[in-house]
Amino acid sequence: MNILDGLGEIWVSLVERAARSLVVLGNGRNGLGAGIIWRADGLILTNNHVVAGGIRSAITSAGDELSLILLACDPEIDLALLKAGVSALPAARIGNSRLLRVGELVLALGHPWGTPSAATLGCVSALGKAGTSGSGGEIEIIRSDARLAPGNSGGPFLNASGEVVGVSTMLVGGDQGIIIPSHVVESFIDRVMSPK
Repeated sequence: MNILDGLGEIWVSLVERAARSLVVLGNGRNGLGAGIIWRADGLILTNNHVVAGGIRSAITSAGDELSLILLACDPEIDLALLKAGVSALPAARIGNSRLLRVGELVLALGHPWGTPSAATLGCVSALGKAGTSGSGGEIEIIRSDARLAPGNSGGPFLNASGEVVGVSTMLVGGDQGIIIPSHVVESFIDRVMSPK
């Protein structure tokens, strides 16, 4: 086995493990996007624009259907948090997006054009900020050339250790994906789950 074969096996293992925490989100008629099992107790993270049409259920990689309720959403940063009525789910490994560097190899998982659990490889193209239409003014983002398409929205963006370091959100300019960093996601979850 040469070194490229070894690297290939590593990437395959990363994708297989990460895909266990990937779900298809639907409204009872068709799939609308991807979601990430963020915590084993049933918290599922996706984009706000994915849930805008109404979400009723999630299909896990094992084929199980989970009923969902919407806990919170934030259109400004395009995030939404859902809750499944079961626990002991295969949660994603969450990484520290603050450690990302331009040029790092990354993977995007999702269901582009209805293809389940598809993976695309790319690199971190840039780290920066983008303006928002809300009171926050701007949000930290990751840019990547890992190919995204409809159905990738809400899916995990992985580093070379297989950790989720972001949530795929949109494609701009035809070839650049916009990803919300995991530390922004964690701040959103902490905010909406904090006792009022």
